[in-house]
Amino acid sequence: MTASFTQGPTDPTVQPVPASVVERVDAADTTLHNPQRAVISLGSNLGNRLETLQGAVDALEDTPGVRVKAVSPVYETEPWGVEPGSQPSYFNAVVLLKTTLPPSSLLERAHAVEEAFHRVREERWGARTLDVDIVAYADVVSDDPMLTLPHPRAHERTFVLAPWHDVEPGAQLPGRGPVADLLGTVTRDGVAPRADLELRLPE
Repeated sequence: MTASFTQGPTDPTVQPVPASVVERVDAADTTLHNPQRAVISLGSNLGNRLETLQGAVDALEDTPGVRVKAVSPVYETEPWGVEPGSQPSYFNAVVLLKTTLPPSSLLERAHAVEEAFHRVREERWGARTLDVDIVAYADVVSDDPMLTLPHPRAHERTFVLAPWHDVEPGAQLPGRGPVADLLGTVTRDGVAPRADLELRLPE
């Protein structure tokens, strides 16, 4: 069964964009210089989790210099690092992008999308309305403390690897190897596909 959505308010971080900019962004795949591939992980365990993930996908698509190319199936995941039953479960998904933004600007946008959905950073492993993480950007490997690439824990997170593998079976995690091989090294306990739920690819 495919989930239906009620149209919600527009993402408050998305401001009107001049028509001339929109025209250039719409042609990003062919006319903007050197678009890069990026992999984004989404997670939510507070509020309307599915609607929040869809809102994040739509907000990313609304970003000048970003095009959403694919959206994974939804997974339900037990929270990490907390007592069992102390938090609601997460809905997780992975989004594949083409972008002309540099990693630092893409990170700023990710944080802005989180803030639009009232993400609060009060404690590690705390419940949150929305998590937007850059998993990988092109083939970049960097230990910059502001943005480590690829994500330093992506290789051990089933809730990242499983949906990524679903949407891109031949994917490679830079510096770590094939996602399919990495997925074979992690447990799937507490991470379950939700075939009854679906995220829409922006039109």
